[in-house]
Amino acid sequence: MSPTTIAYGYLTIAIICEVVGTTFLVKSEQFTRLVPTLMMGALYAVSFYLMAQTLKTIPLGIAYALWGGLGIVITSLAGVVLFKQNLDTAAVVGIAMIVGGVVVMNLLSNSVVH
Repeated sequence: MSPTTIAYGYLTIAIICEVVGTTFLVKSEQFTRLVPTLMMGALYAVSFYLMAQTLKTIPLGIAYALWGGLGIVITSLAGVVLFKQNLDTAAVVGIAMIVGGVVVMNLLSNSVVH
């Protein structure tokens, strides 16, 4: 398996850990519940570790754009599904713009490692 494939695998898992950690952040109720707080901390630690591994191969700007952009989209969806939060039209348009920016970077930028 190529180093780039492995790096994108690490990045994918880092994004998932960050999103799940953020859902535990909500469940921690401002750090007043021990188990969700510990889960959040552990998942954030794994996420940052895997992001650091990703940066050995993928440039920082590209990795962070993917991590941040996909994290926003997936976290927004988690808020809708898990916490019954609503996204208004402006939020959906903003999220679509973020997705568009990540797609443009990955398809058209010479900075992206393929």
